[in-house]
Amino acid sequence: MCRLFGFRSTVPAAVHPSLVTEKNSLLRQSREHKDGWGIAAYETGDNPFVAHGLGPAHCDPDFERVSSRVSSRTVVAHIRLASVGQVEKCNAHPFTHGRWCFVHNGTLRNFAQHRAAVEALIREDLRALIQGATDSERCFYLFLTRLAEQGQHFEAPACVEKVARALAETMGMVSRITDEPGQDGSSMNFLVTNGDVMVATRRNRSLFLSDTAPETGRCPHRKYMGAPKPGARLEQFVLASEQLSGEDHWHVVEEDSVIGVDSGLVFHQWKVQDLDILH
Repeated sequence: MCRLFGFRSTVPAAVHPSLVTEKNSLLRQSREHKDGWGIAAYETGDNPFVAHGLGPAHCDPDFERVSSRVSSRTVVAHIRLASVGQVEKCNAHPFTHGRWCFVHNGTLRNFAQHRAAVEALIREDLRALIQGATDSERCFYLFLTRLAEQGQHFEAPACVEKVARALAETMGMVSRITDEPGQDGSSMNFLVTNGDVMVATRRNRSLFLSDTAPETGRCPHRKYMGAPKPGARLEQFVLASEQLSGEDHWHVVEEDSVIGVDSGLVFHQWKVQDLDILH
């Protein structure tokens, strides 16, 4: 499987502790999730800067070098334990298309058997862009297909609800193909951003939320205790497959839910079944 990390902030901030020095940083987690890493940061312009490595992050000095220089309002990181596709760059997360960046923690059940059916759901011009062998890349292009169906132009400012609905529809369409009665369904923790909007899903994998990055400490302007409530305006939005530290500001994301922030860092939360109206 894999591990993911997402960071959105009102101001540019360093994420080096989360990725490298924190008690349970991605670098430490890479001792188990050893099949490559990727970091995407929105620093200048609309499109993200992306760096990949194909070895374990804890053995690769480039992982520390890249993470130490990243200071951005939006960062996505991923460490991989390969389940579908070889360890090569075309299969490495994050996957990008223009402004959009996508990572996946999980596996589509019996993907080899269902690959053609999943690909058939992807818009033809987007399907032609697939380069690797992973289920994750196909989920990304299916998400973009569903996003376009919402009337969302890829380069235009994004509506957070349209992004959330496109992710939920992707999960629903895939699960109806791959899931079988009496067995665990496909695991689909997705995280997607265009640098402004950031949205994530949880299904059959752990996911944690914080409104405070470990490196910045507890937010001094925080007006509530516990997990943020829908409608709250955050200063930071942090997602991770595992808690990066032992602090009490990490909160479990509910199973079969979609959470995210819009371009103003207003927090939103939905249930998958309320967004996926295709079934």
